[in-house]
Amino acid sequence: MDATERLSIETTALTKRYGDFVAVDGLDLAVREGEVFGLLGPNGAGKTTTILMLLGLTEPSGGRAAVLGCDPTREPLKVKSLVGYLPDAVGFYEDLTARENLLYTADLNGIPRNVAGPRIDALLERVGLLEVRDKLAGQFSRGMRQRLGIADVLVKNPRLIVLDEPTIGLDPDGTVALLDLIRELSREEGITVLLSSHLLEQVQRICDRVGIFVRGRLVACGPIATLGEQLLSGQPLVVELTAVPGATESVAAALATVAGVESVEREGDLLLAQCSADVRPAIARQVAPLGLLGLRLRGVALEDIYLKYFRHSEG
Repeated sequence: MDATERLSIETTALTKRYGDFVAVDGLDLAVREGEVFGLLGPNGAGKTTTILMLLGLTEPSGGRAAVLGCDPTREPLKVKSLVGYLPDAVGFYEDLTARENLLYTADLNGIPRNVAGPRIDALLERVGLLEVRDKLAGQFSRGMRQRLGIADVLVKNPRLIVLDEPTIGLDPDGTVALLDLIRELSREEGITVLLSSHLLEQVQRICDRVGIFVRGRLVACGPIATLGEQLLSGQPLVVELTAVPGATESVAAALATVAGVESVEREGDLLLAQCSADVRPAIARQVAPLGLLGLRLRGVALEDIYLKYFRHSEG
């Protein structure tokens, strides 16, 4: 990591034990200012426990953490004033309107009403809830509550937002809208985002870097492409191709003539080209006119990466 880069989160050997059970095991983590970082792992991997330690809501058994330069154990209130947290089950006062709930949050954070009012209206517009600002929160759908939750964590202008499984229970359209909003906030406002999820496609959609968490340990960390390169180091490169119906044979024949392609095999509807180097540009030029639908380097999709690390850790 570049010495000039500023960190929003940094942990060293962070550990949490419950009796003989180790929930988080020696976590070394660095989240850069302004990035969207995905903490990816199955349920029970230790992601939520990590978040609770970062927020000062539970004390570590060992190691240390720094959040925006603060020690969450010694300065929990300062951390809470700088960080917005959206848990997986966000709660509101159901007999208050959306706007009244946000005004209450502003009051708790010592924000004057003359400042809070315009800010809250702007946030409700940003999350698409301005027209229902006077509707009771108890009448909101799950998706509306999650968007209200995003507005709620932004009331105090946090430098970092932590989202724990934010899309659970949302329909596909609601999920896409929420993820796009999170991405926009990071890009346009410069807010650092820590996103905890067990859903691979969501992490892949919006995260700059990914940490793979298994059994309380961070087993891999980096951009998705870099993680794939680490897995493929020293292994033959295999390029997967999908051809339009009826063109598979001609694509396979052309593929075999590309310099660097050592062999071509069929696997169901896929063509697998074992290569001596990454020759995808040459493959695309050669076979695209014949009816190429898809092309990717096997092992660098997030699903491949996650499953390989997970199986290695379980073995």
